[in-house]
Amino acid sequence: MEFSGFSKNTLPFLESIRQNNDKEWFEAHRTEYEEYILNPSRAFVKEFGEHLMALEPTINFSPKINKSLFRIYRDTRRMGAIKVPLKHRIGIIFWQGNGSRMQNSSFYLHFSPDELFVAVGVRWFEKPMLDAYRDYIKDDGRRAKLVKVLKDLEAKGYKTIEKGYKRYPKGFSSEMSDVDLSLYKGMATYKVLDPKLIENGDKLIDTLYKIYEEMLPLQQLVYEISLRVKED
Repeated sequence: MEFSGFSKNTLPFLESIRQNNDKEWFEAHRTEYEEYILNPSRAFVKEFGEHLMALEPTINFSPKINKSLFRIYRDTRRMGAIKVPLKHRIGIIFWQGNGSRMQNSSFYLHFSPDELFVAVGVRWFEKPMLDAYRDYIKDDGRRAKLVKVLKDLEAKGYKTIEKGYKRYPKGFSSEMSDVDLSLYKGMATYKVLDPKLIENGDKLIDTLYKIYEEMLPLQQLVYEISLRVKED
């Protein structure tokens, strides 16, 4: 299937999921899910993954669930999880490195009736990646490098995710330059776009490519950090 954009019915269908969020409704509308979301998502991953390889030849992508695609069903068993069973936000990920796709620096996007969210990096570090990040930014030069990357991205209109901690971790103090970098639980930059952009295949791919090209310095830096993760 060649990717020509998502259907004009895709966003309304996601709104229908939000309004009718139960498994029985979804199973009765599974054919629409496959037509409006699953099949075009697979086609998008194949086509855009090849484009991304021009930016980063080692990027990983696969048009499968639990690879570049996410399950439509939410895991409601986790503590603190949202208890409605279905997601009305569709995520797609292209990741760099081995191991967990969510703990490797990635080119990520999701779309919903509300937004098209585009990002690179890792949104939430688990402990091995958090330790590697903190080890990386203990060096004055590396902190300065990260600050410059973030400032350059902010000057181009991109935003950095919010800090997650209020107290400096062990090994950091207020006397250190740019010490607030130690307060992050992840490291990623993002931009929010009009979700209707997904309906124009060529424009979507061109827009995403240009954004990811500008975000590439942070993608590469977070990947560099991931290479410092110590195996058990």
